[in-house]
Order: sequence, then C-alpha cells, then structure tokens
Amino acid sequence: MSTKSFAIVAGVAVVALLGASAWYATRPAGDDQFAQCRGSAVSGGAGSIGGPFELVSEDGVTVTDQDVFTKPTILYFGYTFCPDVCPLDNARNADAERLLDERGYDTQTAFISIDPDRDTPEVVKEFTDLFHENMIGMTGSPEQVKAASMAYKTYYKKQEEGDPEYYLVDHSTFTYLVFPEIGFVDFFKRDDTPEQMADRVACFIDAAK
Repeated sequence: MSTKSFAIVAGVAVVALLGASAWYATRPAGDDQFAQCRGSAVSGGAGSIGGPFELVSEDGVTVTDQDVFTKPTILYFGYTFCPDVCPLDNARNADAERLLDERGYDTQTAFISIDPDRDTPEVVKEFTDLFHENMIGMTGSPEQVKAASMAYKTYYKKQEEGDPEYYLVDHSTFTYLVFPEIGFVDFFKRDDTPEQMADRVACFIDAAK
C-alpha cells in the first residue's frame, strides 16, 4: 500500500471511529465498567461498533459471530496477499495473545479477509497458521464480508490499476477487542505494542468479572 493510500485509509477510519471523542469524556465514569481500561474513544460509543455476521471459517464451515466470539477475541480485518501491513499486525496480535496466555488469561485471535475473491478457506487457513495455531480465519461471499466490515465500520477498496490477479486492497488497520455477549469494547492502533495490548486486554477481562 502506498503512503498516500495508507494516509487516506487511516483518515477515513479515524473519522469513523473517533469523530466524537468527547462522548467518553462527558459520560459519568460510574456508567462505564471499563472506563479505566479504554485507550480509545469511539464515535457514538462502543455499542455503535460490531454486530451479527455470517461468514465461512477456514475449515469451510459457516459460522456466526456467536460461534466465533466464545472468549475475549483480538479481531483483525485484512487479506492474505497484503505485502506488509497485515502480516506485521497479525504477528503483533498473536504475540499479544501469547503474553496473555503466559499471564493466565484465556483469549484468542481472529482474522477476517476483506478479499473473498482470492482468499478461500484454504488460503486463509494457511495464512493464520503462520501466526498462531489457534488463530481463527474467516472469509465468505463478497456480500457476507461486506456486511461484517460495515458492522465494524472498517474500510477496504480494491485497487483497480495493475495486474488483475495481483491487485492490492486499501484497508483500515485497526484491531478490535470483542467479548462474548458484550460485543465490541475497544480497538487498538498499529503503534500499540503486544505488551500494551496485553495490558489493556487483561484490564478488560478483570473488569468484566
């Protein structure tokens, strides 16, 4: 992804997620059990992100959000042909899960492809296995992927120029934290380290008890 394209993508995602950062600042702290854990503000509140979806797992099985989010989940939207951003982000997410596991927290990572034309379940499985043996990979029809992306307010757009087989996809790069029954609770930026992510995820888990 070019620097210009990445800047545009990041800008779109920031506007979508951070447009009303004062929401948390003005909300009484007692109303939010996770106030001490949050590292980000979300336009419209955390409840405005996430929702039901139906996708196809890397094992070729149709799954819903309820099937996937059975424990605190570090979720990322990307694609397997991504030259640098997606591999780095998913490796970072997997490292955060390993740190949490060492601390005794039961979590998981998940990856949703935004390139369903190339990312078959088999391709996605090969990709996720590179990062963590328990990372959940998902793809689906273009319509299924679009619905999941819209629920989480992610951005992606296929680049039209160049080889039609080796195209790139511009996309937002936030990582999401999703809890079973609660849903989306926070997101992480690219400059968050595995240690910072593990600390915040642990905070959310402790606060949810």
